[in-house]
Amino acid sequence: MIKKNVAVVGFGFMGMMHTANILKSKKMNLVAIVSKHPAKVLDKIESDTGNFDTADLSVSQLQNLPKYASLKDCLQYEQLDAVFICTHTDLHFELTREALAAGLHVFLEKPMVLEEAEGKLLIDLAKEQSRIFMVGHVLRFMPPYQRIRQWVEEKTYGSLKFISLNRFSGLPTWGQWKEKQQARGSSGGALFDLLIHDIDFAQYLLGIPESISVNNLPGRLSDHDYIQALWQYHDKEARVSIEGGNTFHSQFPFQAGIKAVFEKASANYSTEQPNVIRVANNETVVDIDLSEEVDGFVAEVEYFADCISGNQLPERCLPESSLETIRLCHNHINKQ
Repeated sequence: MIKKNVAVVGFGFMGMMHTANILKSKKMNLVAIVSKHPAKVLDKIESDTGNFDTADLSVSQLQNLPKYASLKDCLQYEQLDAVFICTHTDLHFELTREALAAGLHVFLEKPMVLEEAEGKLLIDLAKEQSRIFMVGHVLRFMPPYQRIRQWVEEKTYGSLKFISLNRFSGLPTWGQWKEKQQARGSSGGALFDLLIHDIDFAQYLLGIPESISVNNLPGRLSDHDYIQALWQYHDKEARVSIEGGNTFHSQFPFQAGIKAVFEKASANYSTEQPNVIRVANNETVVDIDLSEEVDGFVAEVEYFADCISGNQLPERCLPESSLETIRLCHNHINKQ
């Protein structure tokens, strides 16, 4: 397989995460980094950039790598097959449009966009250009979530009755998040940046709900920085609960999880025990070890690489599905 030449656009938390995994990949060749401040790229590696560790990334790996202040500059000097766009949300539309128009495949970090019309334009442009366009919804690739999805589909423990997803963090203060607090609403707040993970996974698992009842509370980034929602389906017995936000103080530790109630057992996963799913029935409790499974961030990067190498649509994470998730997020705003 000939390696595909890629650049990472945006070198914050997720840009660093994807950079580390691209460097390890046998399918892609990292040829450049695009950052607002290219001279500070190496400094960022040792800075506090996110909710958890951004993998094994060292200064020496990037020291001689070309760094550019804009995608336009990068395209002038580098021959690229694809880009990973990892900037803040308010830059997603223009950068993705620029990359697709230049004939590049695009991996875009979630959220796709904030406005549905912009998402439609990007999907249409990707089709016109015959380019692969995929949005990074990592829960679709995370081992514990994939295992629960498998149990739902195969009815391993009988039919699913109830599923609860939660995600909490402190108010982000690293990098450009300080600027976003001044430009309130530009990131979409916790709903589009944090809870979108769980909203996306729920619709990936069960489809679009018939009804949503929701409470939300304002925070520093938006009017919906805390969400508490219940989904119901007309044709399914299962109910979905989604709760979380970033209304906590900045040093509040990140935590997320999923609980599922089936006919014959209940399952629980938490980031506090990242390699274990606990399954309980009325008699026993069993811990299922997931430590040998492929990390979700690695899996989605490799999946995207396979899609662009084989010129195959990303069926596990189509952009149309990602746009449906944006529509669902909007249905969680002021819907009481």
